[in-house]
Amino acid sequence: MTRAQLLGNGVTKATIRWQAGRTWRVLLPCVYLVPRAEPSFRQRCMAAQLWAGPQSVLAGPTAARLHGITSISEAGTIHVLVPATHRAKRRGFADVRKSLLDDLSVIRRGSLRLSGPARAAVDAARLARTESDRSAILIEAVQRDLATVDDLAEWVFRLRTRDAASLHDALDAAASGAWSVPEAEVLTLVARSRLLSQAWANPTLHTEGGRRLVTPDVWFDDVALAVMVHSRKFHQDGDQWEDTVEKDSDLTAAGAVVVGITPLRMRRDPDATLRRVEAAYAVAAARPRPPLVAEPRIARAG
Repeated sequence: MTRAQLLGNGVTKATIRWQAGRTWRVLLPCVYLVPRAEPSFRQRCMAAQLWAGPQSVLAGPTAARLHGITSISEAGTIHVLVPATHRAKRRGFADVRKSLLDDLSVIRRGSLRLSGPARAAVDAARLARTESDRSAILIEAVQRDLATVDDLAEWVFRLRTRDAASLHDALDAAASGAWSVPEAEVLTLVARSRLLSQAWANPTLHTEGGRRLVTPDVWFDDVALAVMVHSRKFHQDGDQWEDTVEKDSDLTAAGAVVVGITPLRMRRDPDATLRRVEAAYAVAAARPRPPLVAEPRIARAG
C-alpha cells in the first residue's frame, strides 16, 4: 500500500515513520509491504503499479511474463507504462516510461493492469538483447495463441521507424509458422536452395486412412520429406530423447523420409546442413511418394 492510502485510512504519520523499515518493508518510495517479508514477483508488480499511479499498466517483459511467455530472460526490473502527460521515472526495481500509444486491449488480472498480449510481446522483444531472443518471444506469442501475427505486426508498425527496425526479422520468423527459433532458422536456410521445393512449417500430418502422425518441424510435401530439429534445450533427459527417436521412427514407418538436424551443428556449418537436406530430398524424390496427407498451418499466397 502507499503512504497516501495509509493516511486516507486513518494511519498516522508517526505510525508510518515507526513501522517503516521495522515491521513494514519499504519497497519503493512511499510504498510499503505489510507485514515485512521478501516480496514475490506479483507483489513487486503491484508495488510498481501503485508507485506509478492509477493510469499505469504493467508492460514489456513484465506483462509478457504474466501473460505466460516463458522465453523472457529473468530480470529484476518491473516495467510500467504511463500516459505521455505523466513523468518517466526509475527507482529500485521499477522502471516507469511514458507512451503516446493507446492500448485498447489492456487486461485486468485482479488488481493488476497489464498491456495486451500483442503489445507486451512486441515491447518485450524490442528490449531483448539478441535477434534470437526477439524471435523467440514473438514466435512463442503466436504459438501459445496469445496474439496473431497480424496483432504483432500492428504493434510493430505503430512504433517509430528506428524502434521497429530491429523487429522485422523477428516478425518474419513468427509469421513463418515456426514453433521455435531453430525451426525458423531451418526455414531461412532451406529457402536458399535452388533444388528444394517450398517448405511448410509444422503442418498437420496423417495417413491416407486418417491416422494422425507426429507433426514434422519442416515438411516438403511434394516428396514427403520431414526435417526434425533436435535441440538439447527440449531434450534434457533420456526419456525425452527416446520419445523423440520413437516419433521420428513413426514417420519413417509411415513412409516419410526423415532427416534430423541439431541447431548447434546447423549454426556451425549451415552449408553442410543444407547439403544433407538436399541429399535427403533427392532420395525422397527418387521413390514413389507415400499416401500421406499434410495440411499447412498457415496459408501461403500463390
